[in-house]
Amino acid sequence: MARMELSERPEPAAAINDVVVQIAGAVGSMVAQLARWAGARVIGTGRAADRQKVLDFGAQELVDLDSDRLEDVGRVDLVFDVIGGDIQKRSARLIRPGGTLVSIVGPAEARPVAGLAIDFVVESDRAQLSEIVQRVRDGRLRTNIGTVAPLDNAVAAFHSTERRAGKTVIRVRP
Repeated sequence: MARMELSERPEPAAAINDVVVQIAGAVGSMVAQLARWAGARVIGTGRAADRQKVLDFGAQELVDLDSDRLEDVGRVDLVFDVIGGDIQKRSARLIRPGGTLVSIVGPAEARPVAGLAIDFVVESDRAQLSEIVQRVRDGRLRTNIGTVAPLDNAVAAFHSTERRAGKTVIRVRP
């Protein structure tokens, strides 16, 4: 999904210089790695407790949403929003003229002043999905797994009240 979005932007990926993305989760961690691979400077947002994870997934810096001013980042070419709400609104104000806000949480509530706002639905592309699978197999793209549970505990794993970053994987075979 992230790969498809980055590759289908109006300008070539090489023109993306600065990207802001919420990295601690599964989608954001993929976006960060792909943006970094495309040559962008990745600015991750999240919490101080996730600092090392954010850096490990490709961010050059972390903006701690509890203690840092997001506005101090300066202007960026792309904001990839996976949260919405106030963070999306604040992030939209960072976008350079001609930049893009991509939201995966539905239609963007905020619009860049002189840029483009996109909410999107991914259409599967076999070649791009194959490329992503190959990158994971080769170790060039790491997945963000939050929980691994056996099939017998699947319901409990998905209904946990504990906040976890990353995807939940249900192991079918022991």
